[in-house]
Amino acid sequence: MTTETANRARTTGILPSQALRRVVADGVVHADGGVPDDIIQPSSLDLRLGRRCYRVRTSFLPGKGNTVASKLDRLTMHEIDLGQPTVLERGCVYLVELQERLKLPKDMWAKANPKSSTGRLDVFTRLVTDACESFETVEAGYEGPLYLEIAPRTFSVKLSAGQRLNQLRLWRGRPGTSDSLHRELHERDSLVDPNSAGAEGPTIRDGLWMSVDLSGEAYGGLIGYRARRHAPLIDLDRIGAYPVSDFWEPIHANAEKTLILDPNQFYILVSQERVSVPPDSAAEMVAYDTSFGEFRIHYAGFFDPGFGYGAEGSGGTPAVLEVRSHEVPFEIAHGQRVCRLVYERLMEPPETLYGAGIGSHYQGQGLKLSKHFIQD
Repeated sequence: MTTETANRARTTGILPSQALRRVVADGVVHADGGVPDDIIQPSSLDLRLGRRCYRVRTSFLPGKGNTVASKLDRLTMHEIDLGQPTVLERGCVYLVELQERLKLPKDMWAKANPKSSTGRLDVFTRLVTDACESFETVEAGYEGPLYLEIAPRTFSVKLSAGQRLNQLRLWRGRPGTSDSLHRELHERDSLVDPNSAGAEGPTIRDGLWMSVDLSGEAYGGLIGYRARRHAPLIDLDRIGAYPVSDFWEPIHANAEKTLILDPNQFYILVSQERVSVPPDSAAEMVAYDTSFGEFRIHYAGFFDPGFGYGAEGSGGTPAVLEVRSHEVPFEIAHGQRVCRLVYERLMEPPETLYGAGIGSHYQGQGLKLSKHFIQD
């Protein structure tokens, strides 16, 4: 495929940054006081917490014909004003009304995911809308408010209105994806560094398969981190402020290159593959699949165009894996396939790619914790 073809505008696909600015100008995404330009990312919008936060008894979906407000009348334990910094306790469920609202045309729909730093702190978030019957997806033509369910799982966190825990990706039409698209992108741009893909090359089947790196070879024997129980509070405004050892236990490779995941513990691991996202595409780490084992991989699912792409001195970037075991101990082994990265087309390449130039914290990452910790 030629560069000219790759850069050609399409009539369907994921909206890039310049198209997102247009829909903001048209009022498709709107907020009291306006929508600031700095929430616009290469292929998504950051969503800002509003002031109204509800401590709820349980997670819920409103269901067809019901509003979130009608459910809150029955399920709210107390209301919190996020106009001041507030602690959200681990093990509790909260619902926050977001500042952004939507007025989608009938050919446009949206999907949300946690931001990378949110997932790496094991803060579980899901988007909720009026009348929705599933989390994270906003149906075409939706008009109304947006809410974010927040459930800190490992660390209690301090936050306030205006902070951004999740992001929204918009589509025009439903072009979908296919294995042939993945092969086409890989042949043109090498989605995976050949040196990290193994002798047989990458596996493409319902997306690009990813495997876990438990060798320790790239990180001086380190293979990941296990979150410490009963760790201190994390203030989400404090970047590069916390000693790793207060919150995380380092895990080193063993001779068998295996790791037993303890039930209900949270881990940060890393992929064996070094991946990239071409400028005309975006990717998503797909949701947990029980066929992979008794654990969940990757809360933060969106990968922007430019991730790992053309980074100086590198052939792609490893994906950080946020892993939580479930009911039983489960052993994983080096090179075991654990998740898939699914690529889709943008309508056109964005004006700016993912990277340090727009304040991206994880370009060129290795085995990296969230931006709140002191790491070299």
